[in-house]
Amino acid sequence: MSPEDFCAVGPELGEEERLVQQTVARFVDDRALPVIPEAFEAGRFPSELIPEIGALGILGSSVHGYGCPGLSGMAYGVICEELERGDSGLRSFVSVQSSLVMYPIAAYGSEEQKQIWLPKLARAQAIGCFGLTEPQGGSDPSAMQTRASRKGRDWILNGSKMWITNGSIADLAVVWAQTDDGVRGFLVENDRPGFRTQEIKHKLSLRASITSALFLDQVTVPESNRLPDAVGLKAPLSCLTQARYGIAWGALGAARSCLTTALEYASTRQLFGRPLTATQTIQRRLADMVRELTLARLLAWRLGQLKDAGRLDPAQVSLAKWNNVRMALEVARDARDLLGGAGITTEFSPLRHALNLESVMTYEGTETIHELIVGKAITGVDAF
Repeated sequence: MSPEDFCAVGPELGEEERLVQQTVARFVDDRALPVIPEAFEAGRFPSELIPEIGALGILGSSVHGYGCPGLSGMAYGVICEELERGDSGLRSFVSVQSSLVMYPIAAYGSEEQKQIWLPKLARAQAIGCFGLTEPQGGSDPSAMQTRASRKGRDWILNGSKMWITNGSIADLAVVWAQTDDGVRGFLVENDRPGFRTQEIKHKLSLRASITSALFLDQVTVPESNRLPDAVGLKAPLSCLTQARYGIAWGALGAARSCLTTALEYASTRQLFGRPLTATQTIQRRLADMVRELTLARLLAWRLGQLKDAGRLDPAQVSLAKWNNVRMALEVARDARDLLGGAGITTEFSPLRHALNLESVMTYEGTETIHELIVGKAITGVDAF
């Protein structure tokens, strides 16, 4: 039995999903993993991989038409899993491009916006970012202070956004702002006067990812840059549901990397005249990692079935994001411990994944927020 897929979910995937998984896995093994440890240590995103990611044909995987792949939700799940097996920074880059930029344009944009942006975003000829979180807002997007005011046929945007993945390299920002009629979404090109970004440095997590702040000072955009069908907070929150779905799958990849690293190390590490795997304590700990990963995989697989059937509820996504990221973090920490002193080096992946997962636990909704979403779903009471 495979420790990474103990209950044999893989054979249940369709032919398309298996092909996509193999393609992305090969890219991660051959192109990403050789550079990720150095990139993480240097605190840089391996931007040299962007053209290759575009060439894979996985960006905007669930979007149909406009040069996009039109793949299943299950396929998007395995894409995220394989990318995060490499590093959370890789999966974050693709999640933002696909779920937080291309999805809202496809779901809420005008035909002109779709024609202009989706083909370029699908080929990574343009990079996007998603501006929702604000310095003072955090888990409460209803406290948004970024403002968009009408001026003739134009809109004037003022405000700031924080913790924005891809922000400093983005050609296009999907910015959410308060208007007199509630929250609306706007497409803001990076060369608009008054728009600037600042990369956030000195991170201990997601070091192989670009995280930025966005600043909008009297930024003028035409009415044609407003997402016409995005009305209220429901629109950006629906984008987060798409991203959280990918995270629930991505966490499996991080856990797989940690489990296989710990298993390989324990099989070859000799102590007291025998390999670590010959001891009951180590076998129990490895078995517990497999138990946690297997249950999380079954949850993600069921989530994929519901998504492709059009029956996925956001609260179910919250449960999976909460459970699977927590699982991956616990596996990463235990795997690091099994490696002993070797576990603190970039030669092995568990501590890198553990540090990344501390951020994954927080973004797209903290663990507490997802607990409250599930709590509301089962009690009918809003405790926010």
